[in-house]
Amino acid sequence: MSSRNGILAAGLAYMAWGLLPIYWRGLHTVSPLEILSHRVVWSLVVIGVLLAVRRDWQWLGRARRRPAMLGTFVITALLLSANWLVYIWANNNGHIVEASLGYFITPLVSILLGLLVLREQLRIGQWLAIAIAALGVGYLTLNAGGLLWISLALALTFGFYGLLRKTAPFGSLDGLTVEMTVLFIPALAYLVYLEAIGASALGHRSGTTNLLLLSAGVVTAVPLLFFAYGAQRVPLSALGILQYVAPTLQFLLAVFVFGEALTRVRVAGFSVIWTALLIYSVEGYVSRRRRVQALAGG
Repeated sequence: MSSRNGILAAGLAYMAWGLLPIYWRGLHTVSPLEILSHRVVWSLVVIGVLLAVRRDWQWLGRARRRPAMLGTFVITALLLSANWLVYIWANNNGHIVEASLGYFITPLVSILLGLLVLREQLRIGQWLAIAIAALGVGYLTLNAGGLLWISLALALTFGFYGLLRKTAPFGSLDGLTVEMTVLFIPALAYLVYLEAIGASALGHRSGTTNLLLLSAGVVTAVPLLFFAYGAQRVPLSALGILQYVAPTLQFLLAVFVFGEALTRVRVAGFSVIWTALLIYSVEGYVSRRRRVQALAGG
């Protein structure tokens, strides 16, 4: 029952992330930097309420005892904000396909970073997946024009973000709290500046726009909580498959809802990368089954 609830929670998180393009498109008249600032400010408000309800402030003591650790969270905060900014810009400028490609590539970037930085060992099937994905990215780079930078920027920023968070001592919610605290002052200062010069969207646009801006913290924190709940109860193999729900939904929305072009170059390049991801997923599943069988036999 716990595993089933975990899969449901993680699935809902990935579905929410996959449907976010609809939310961001509703804010297409607002500048991406202003949207990002609202996301930071209201995320910290929502997270603060959640921490107050849980009465969970132990992480503050750990942070005071290890001030050098905060330097890591400054870097992760900058990586996360860069990722969010590029993603919002891509969504509101008709490049959701490129954004979804970035999150398809991210798992393979994480594998490569694990190899190069953490000295993790790769199996033959993982090497094959990376090589095939590299061919697909290379093909798109040569034929898809300069907008592939969106995909690469999203994959690299989130890949390095995941690498640093893997070694950080805080959990998902606590770590996000530190990151949003780091970004809060500049984000709030920017919003105050926009209001001072009469360029702020909040309170000066439609009621729908105001509501969407004020909801930015909720759409950030709630899927994260679902994911954190699911990650504690679901095997890593299941999460590995579920993580492709979000970019798949983004891709389908881009093509069938927002009418982005599905060119032959995109189909060919995506097909190669999807083949790499299939090999990666199947190889991981087979490898885990073999380990389980070996332990059972021992």
